[in-house]
Amino acid sequence: MIKNFISELESGTKNALYMKNILHLFIKHGDLSIADISKEMDMSVPTITKLIGRLIEEGYVLDFGKQETNGGRRPNIYGLNPEACYFIGVDIRHFTIHIALANFKGEIIKIKRNIPFVLENTPYCLDHLCSIISSFIDKIAIEKSKIKNVAINISGRVNSESGYSYSLFYFDEKPVAQTIEDAIDIPVSIDNDSRAMAYGEYMCGTNGEKNILFINVSWGLGIGMILDGQLYYGKSGFSGEFGHYPAADNEILCHCGKKGCLETEASGQAIYRMMKEKIENGSSTSIEDKFRQNTVTMDDIVHATLHDDVLSIEAMEHVGSYLGRHLAGLINIFNPELVVIGGDLSIVGDYLVLPIRSAIRKYSLNLVNKDTVVRATRLGDDVGIMGACMLARSKMLKLI
Repeated sequence: MIKNFISELESGTKNALYMKNILHLFIKHGDLSIADISKEMDMSVPTITKLIGRLIEEGYVLDFGKQETNGGRRPNIYGLNPEACYFIGVDIRHFTIHIALANFKGEIIKIKRNIPFVLENTPYCLDHLCSIISSFIDKIAIEKSKIKNVAINISGRVNSESGYSYSLFYFDEKPVAQTIEDAIDIPVSIDNDSRAMAYGEYMCGTNGEKNILFINVSWGLGIGMILDGQLYYGKSGFSGEFGHYPAADNEILCHCGKKGCLETEASGQAIYRMMKEKIENGSSTSIEDKFRQNTVTMDDIVHATLHDDVLSIEAMEHVGSYLGRHLAGLINIFNPELVVIGGDLSIVGDYLVLPIRSAIRKYSLNLVNKDTVVRATRLGDDVGIMGACMLARSKMLKLI
């Protein structure tokens, strides 16, 4: 059923491209009438009717019958068939994995959060990742053939077109996406985690804004950009390495091999380092024992912050102020409608967001920032997994 449409889309036939555009309208606007689609695409009603008929035959679209109106002829309403196909999103964190199954409408129908996982650049870690995904698939009461794409969020330099991850799992000539695909026997796509978060927020957490900067403040620091309604990848697919902007006047060696990266002063690992140094110099904190036992996690620091731990709050405020100063520069350059703060540390809310806003007001141009909203993600901890699922669908339909 789906193979015919996808095959035509691969070869770029005109009708397949038209049908792809129709499906994109349903994704963007929800259920529509043929007249609505005809107007949006500037095509004749008979042509749209024919294309809709084809999509119904292939199982992508459902006819929901007549719509109630105040008068006149009632039009039939059409929309996506949620059971046409399914997608899996995998959000890799530093210490855990989130994995979810979404239907064709983009609705999450099964999700498993916080699966224990230590992210390391080793073949064993990659095998463990494949095992987690396979185990999740085996427990789904859906035919495997109906799962059309597994999208995986990976931090660092990722080329989603080639399937290579150059920061992690770059062991041989085969792209990591292909290695995972061979292991689970389902098409696999990969993308940068910050970019996936940006896409998740854009698709599921915004009010129509088309110019968005999504700041992923987790163990590291990254940024995803939506420019004029499109994910921005850059020439080689490596856009968004905000954490490696040479901003810090220090001699701290970043994991990228360079010194002075923004990430060394504005990230989860920076908070960890600052708190550890202060504890060694006599400062106290409610999670001091975990620091001394080397068992502390970002969740521990977030929990301490939300429970009024002074040292944790001070570290968050430092990171917020430092990050906000450099976000001010991005706002001066891009003049976005929306700046979204996400990632593991965004859970602390105003402890991080308020210092960011204050620094932005201090260091950016008032005329430029006056129309920019700065807020925490509306999708909370699920923004990455939502983005992965939405990207999986978009990859299959070649929408990005």
